[in-house]
Amino acid sequence: MPSYEHLHERVDSVLSVIYLVFNEGYSASSGSNATRVELSTKAIHLGQVLLELLPDAEVMGLLTLMLLHESRRSARTDSSGDLILLENQDRSLWHRGQIKAGTDLVQRALSASDFGVYTIQAAIASVHAGAENPAATDWAQVVALYDLLLQGEPSPVVELNRAVAVSMRDGPEFGLLLIDEILQRGELLDYHLAHAARADLCRRTGSKAEARQAYERALLLAKQEPERRFLKKRLRELAE
Repeated sequence: MPSYEHLHERVDSVLSVIYLVFNEGYSASSGSNATRVELSTKAIHLGQVLLELLPDAEVMGLLTLMLLHESRRSARTDSSGDLILLENQDRSLWHRGQIKAGTDLVQRALSASDFGVYTIQAAIASVHAGAENPAATDWAQVVALYDLLLQGEPSPVVELNRAVAVSMRDGPEFGLLLIDEILQRGELLDYHLAHAARADLCRRTGSKAEARQAYERALLLAKQEPERRFLKKRLRELAE
C-alpha cells in the first residue's frame, strides 16, 4: 500500500475509475442487457474497500451515489428486460437497506468541509430516494443541487440533467429551451440521451412531429438494445 499522503494524491483517479466501472454496470453502453450486475457489484465493493483505507468525504460521496443508484436496480427493468423510467418504477422494489446506508453516508459526507462533485451527485440521488412517489420529489432542491454541481463540474451532460430537472419543476417548455441551447452548441449532438430527453419534452408539449424526429435521432445513436426497444415503443405510441 502507498503511504497516506500518496493515497490522497491518487484518490481522484481511483474514484474516476471506480465510477466508470459502476456506470458500465448500472447502464451498459451497448449490448442486449440494460445492466451488468457483476460490474456495479464489484465497483461498490471497491468503494467500500477504499472507504476503509481513506474515509474522506468524496469517497463517502461516491459510495453513497453508487448505493443509491443500485438500490433501484430491481425496479429499472421489467420481466422482459425492458426499461422502466424512474417516474414509473414500483418504489416498493427499491432496496431499503442500500437507501438507508447511502442516506447515512451522504449526511456524513455533506458535514465535511471538503466534499465535492460525487457528494453533490449523491445528494441529488438521495432526494429521489427519499420521495415516496414521483409527485413528492423536491425538484426545486434537485435544480439547486445541479446548480451547485455545475460550479464544481461544468459539463454539457450536467447541464442536460439540470434541464430535465427544470422541466419537472417549471414545465416541459422551459426544459426544452435549455436543451435546445445545449444542442445548438454542438456538444451533445451525438449523445442519444440528449435527443431522447428532447423528444420526451416535445411529446409532453404536444409537438409530435418534433418528438418523432428527436426519437428517431436518439434511436439512430443508441447502442443498447433495451434503450432501442424503449425508443421504438415511444415512436409507436406517437403513431397511435
